[in-house]
Amino acid sequence: MTNERTFSKDKKERGGISLRNLLNKKLKNEKGLTLIELLAVIVILAIIALIAIPAIGSIISNSKSKAILSDATAVVAGAKTAIADGACSEDTTSDPSVYTCDKAALAKYVEGVTLASGDQVVKKGDEYKITYENFGKLNSTYKKDAGVDADNTTTQADIAKAMGNK
Repeated sequence: MTNERTFSKDKKERGGISLRNLLNKKLKNEKGLTLIELLAVIVILAIIALIAIPAIGSIISNSKSKAILSDATAVVAGAKTAIADGACSEDTTSDPSVYTCDKAALAKYVEGVTLASGDQVVKKGDEYKITYENFGKLNSTYKKDAGVDADNTTTQADIAKAMGNK
């Protein structure tokens, strides 16, 4: 006599109910979700949405602000090249000399950044001041961190600090 058990569909086992029969009984009795279960799921999803939507909005706002600061950094880099090429106007009456790069001077040195008519970069000594219309679109946190004034002007150093490049 062998002590092996077989698990075929045809043979019933002695001493208990087979797992297959137990599962079949359970599945036949299951008709669907109750109203309470559905309401619980809806409440949980609503709570998750209430938490996630403001967080996503803040992430989008921060991303747009970082893109504006990145564009401003590209404008300053273009101004440095324009000054080296002699494309910007120079005021030699002050000490040190002041270089002003307006939209026309910057246009061929900055690609992919839309410049407004009042946008400019002014270099005095080692400091670069940028006036950039898009600074008005920064969220309040980045506007404060970048030291943007009412004229949409700040320095390259303040932009670097706001972006975390200290």
